[in-house]
Amino acid sequence: MKPVVSPLQGHWSFFQQFLKHPLQLGSIVPSSRYLEQRIVAQAAAGSAGIVVELGPGSGGTTRALLTAMAPDARLLSIELNRDLHALVSRIGDPRLIAHRGDARDLCETMGQYNLAAPDAVVSGIPFSTMDPGVGRAILAAIAVVLPAGGRFVAYQVSSRVAELARPILGEPEVALEPLNIPPMRVYCWTRGTGSRASAG
Repeated sequence: MKPVVSPLQGHWSFFQQFLKHPLQLGSIVPSSRYLEQRIVAQAAAGSAGIVVELGPGSGGTTRALLTAMAPDARLLSIELNRDLHALVSRIGDPRLIAHRGDARDLCETMGQYNLAAPDAVVSGIPFSTMDPGVGRAILAAIAVVLPAGGRFVAYQVSSRVAELARPILGEPEVALEPLNIPPMRVYCWTRGTGSRASAG
């Protein structure tokens, strides 16, 4: 049985990884429980059969999603950072698939695990610090796998994700979660409601 990571251990590991890889993480501390609950609600995780999480960090949002999801649901977590992936891998939930890899390979990764189209894709990846071409490639991959009615939820400090996604997914709904350090914008796109892309 994999050892359970305490919240304090997770926060410390997240902080260490921020110091090592500041451009990979969008914040110096993990998401607050208020932000986690807002993300869960925006993703409609309670009624989702399959959810994909890109950039789970130390796993706080992963646990919040799993708490809300049904017993027969599946959660695919994709993390590029080796140490953060190791933390998420230690979450003892059979519904969780913890995968270390690149979000740009989302289509191939879902095929690797024989997963159907996701009801929601949740992303904590900081689009503001990555190369715009990489960001557009990730968003294009999301557009390919997201079915009609599917949701893409991105929690971000800046508005860069909305700018990059506009030609691919259209205009999002936007909410602000002030009870987080730093305050976060939560963007939500619902496939088929304003998306101008035809890649899906």
